[in-house]
Amino acid sequence: MNTSPDHVDSREDLAAFVRALHRSHTEGGQSWENADLASFLEALAAWIHDADGWFSNAGLSLPASGDWSFFARALQAATIYE
Repeated sequence: MNTSPDHVDSREDLAAFVRALHRSHTEGGQSWENADLASFLEALAAWIHDADGWFSNAGLSLPASGDWSFFARALQAATIYE
C-alpha cells in the first residue's frame, strides 16, 4: 500500500486510502493480522480506544479535532451502501 495515513487531508484522500486498503486486502489479505471482518472491526475498536497510547508512544498528540461522527456514519453506511 503506497498511501500513508499521514497524507490523508481530505474526504477524497480518505476514500483513496480506504480503496488502497481494499486493494491490499484483495491482493494479500491472508497476511493481515486481522484478515476477516470480525477481527478487523474488533482491532479497529481496540485501536480507537487505545489511540492516545499509540500517539503518545509515537511522540505525537492525539488530534482533538477529528470528526468522530463522520467516521461512525461512514462505517454504519457501509453496512448497507452499494
